[in-house]
Amino acid sequence: MKTVAQLLKLKDQNNQEVHQIKPGHMVLEALMKMAEKNVGALLVVEDDKVVGIISERDYARKLVLHGRSSVGTPVRDIMVKDVITVDTHQTVDTCLGIMSDKRLRHLPVVENGKLIGLLSIGDLVKEAIAEQAELIKQLEQYIRGE
Repeated sequence: MKTVAQLLKLKDQNNQEVHQIKPGHMVLEALMKMAEKNVGALLVVEDDKVVGIISERDYARKLVLHGRSSVGTPVRDIMVKDVITVDTHQTVDTCLGIMSDKRLRHLPVVENGKLIGLLSIGDLVKEAIAEQAELIKQLEQYIRGE
């Protein structure tokens, strides 16, 4: 089972940038950045520390449904503040368990208090499927006596 460090190394080969915004920026800026980068969430970072996460779901549920404006509302007002993070030593299985139990779609990776990456549910599922496929291949070879 791969660790978060190994998975981030694979993602780095595709030059995966962690998209972020500051808590004082307006929600409209966050929405524009999400649209520009084609992502559904941004990490809210201040002084290299993750202080929250804002998603399209937060916008819809905390702003639109309450009739608030994205122009005059700062990100800090609607972001999720209690962000669950992992470090590079966690395994893919552990991360999948956390995301499933907590109903998360994004998991920031923090090492020594500093943000170093972001894993999506898609990243983890893709890796889990690849690992299972490799295990099946090895078992088939074993059964055939190869």
